[in-house]
Amino acid sequence: MGGPLPSVSKGTHIIIPLVEELEDNRWEAAVVTHDDKKIKLSVNSPPTAVIGRYQLTVETNCGNDNKAISTHTPANDIYMLFNPWCEDDTVFMDSEDEKKEYILNDVGQIYYGTEDQIGMRTWNYGQFDEEILDACLYILEKSGTPPSGWGEPVNVARIISALVNSPDDQGVLEGNWSGDYSGGTTPTVWSGSVEILKEYYKNNGTPVKYGQCWVFAGVVTAVLRCLGIPTRTVTNFSSAHDTDNSLTTDVYLDENLEPIDHLNTDSVWNFHVWNDCWMARPDLPPGNGGWQAVDATPQETSQGIYNCGPASLAAVRNGQVYLKHDSSFVFAEVNSDKIYWQRNADGTFSQIYSEEKVVGHNISTKAVGSDERYDITHLYKYPEGTDLERIAVETACHYGSKASTYSSPTADVTIEVTMDGEGPKMGQDAELTIKLQNSSSAQRTVTLHGQAAVMYYTGVLKATVRKDEVVMEVMPNEVKSLEWAMEYKDYKDQLIDQAALMLTLSGRVKETQQVLATQFSFRLRTPDLTLKPVGKAVVGDEMAVEISFTNPLPQMLKAVIFHVEGLGLLNARKINYGDIGSRASVSLTEHFVPTLSGPRKLLASLDCKQLTQVHGVTDITVAEKSNTA
Repeated sequence: MGGPLPSVSKGTHIIIPLVEELEDNRWEAAVVTHDDKKIKLSVNSPPTAVIGRYQLTVETNCGNDNKAISTHTPANDIYMLFNPWCEDDTVFMDSEDEKKEYILNDVGQIYYGTEDQIGMRTWNYGQFDEEILDACLYILEKSGTPPSGWGEPVNVARIISALVNSPDDQGVLEGNWSGDYSGGTTPTVWSGSVEILKEYYKNNGTPVKYGQCWVFAGVVTAVLRCLGIPTRTVTNFSSAHDTDNSLTTDVYLDENLEPIDHLNTDSVWNFHVWNDCWMARPDLPPGNGGWQAVDATPQETSQGIYNCGPASLAAVRNGQVYLKHDSSFVFAEVNSDKIYWQRNADGTFSQIYSEEKVVGHNISTKAVGSDERYDITHLYKYPEGTDLERIAVETACHYGSKASTYSSPTADVTIEVTMDGEGPKMGQDAELTIKLQNSSSAQRTVTLHGQAAVMYYTGVLKATVRKDEVVMEVMPNEVKSLEWAMEYKDYKDQLIDQAALMLTLSGRVKETQQVLATQFSFRLRTPDLTLKPVGKAVVGDEMAVEISFTNPLPQMLKAVIFHVEGLGLLNARKINYGDIGSRASVSLTEHFVPTLSGPRKLLASLDCKQLTQVHGVTDITVAEKSNTA
């Protein structure tokens, strides 16, 4: 029996018959051995069985209405999960290597940053840790959804995508993008899902503070893998957030080509992290099974609730945005065009420029069987600029709220922003190159407006730190470069979590009135923590790790906290370190006793007001304790 009101008709109260011979696809039990007063039964369940916790009771009949029913003890509860090894299960996955990665691996990599500066951090999913299965089933029970629907992975993935965020259902994590995390944990400090799930379960469903997109996604991977659904964490760089269902990302400029902040509600996140989970889709036309996107970050509501997906990647790739669930939102995240609108004297807006290929780049997940980055952009969209990709965009936009045609005046001047190598480091000046190319046979005069702003990684501007205007003359068929630099003092007081900045360029060609517009996001790279194991790694024996760090800033870091954890090595712990001086190097040693053998990862992160997104990892292979004295 499972759920609050078990019912035979709904598959939540199961009466298992005793049979001579086991057959597939039904609940049944057969005697395997019979030894005096003990019998051993083999129980078979159908691949469509509802997942969750079943209470087990045994009823014995001895004729003459002599009936005895065993008393229920929680220790005998049966936990039913989805089974990707079973060919008839909706989540069946053929490849052993993929199952090893997407179900059994309890550690992974999550990518962040910008498309030109991809950062990577190790994440402990910990789906097999103590109490995590109970915590996952608690989330399902707390959803208030009927357990009769828990046999369908589409339903379960949708429920989990809603219950991992807190806005409307007291879910697992409270999102916070404000930069003020007092009263909770800074999102960049978490390095795993275990601590979050245990805290939520222990505190009877009080949302844990605080999460941002990669934390929501890390928790979803842990929960769905725990429940038996193959799942991976996916990062999309230059991820559009379409607020008006137009399937375009709209940028509004005034008469002077300056951005109109209060109208620019569509934003392009530097990166956004969500999940792919694997299942057949019997509820959709053939060909839509396989990977499905689910997004637990609360951005927009779907059917009145903050959840998103599962959306078939095949539907997204083909622009079939009418196929459920939320394909249109995911399509816009990876494949919308950026449309620039200018305000006219009468208050109306005209489309003055459109940029293709600016959204949905380097879609990344951890590779199967290694820590390499695997690019899965091709699963979400056809190659940019191909006929198939343009057809998908036009198919999708046909269903959007602004189903108008795309047109752009003839353009013979192009603009591009580039950056050297891995880009600027935190605490140093930032340098970019602006290139103007004139492909006409006449001289062109370009007036260029530049605005540099510090922004949240969600694409929301915090503060403008610099404005420029420059007039450039570009000769026929010339490529002209302009070096653009911003000093540390310009940005140091405005920086937030991800140290992200955006340069918005807009301008006009005097001779042709052609409009130029582009936006370039970049981040200031943060240093790593260096972790060095000390001593022999043996189960039950104390060892240590030395953590080293150099402050890259010409200012003091105040009230620094280190956070350390490792599955099978040590439970998450926080170390209040204190202040670290300007450009100073420090090291600290932490002692622990490994509890599990085999290859393990030890993770550490640092948090303080002036600097976040600092982390490190080291591999430790733990030996079994030898029995010889």
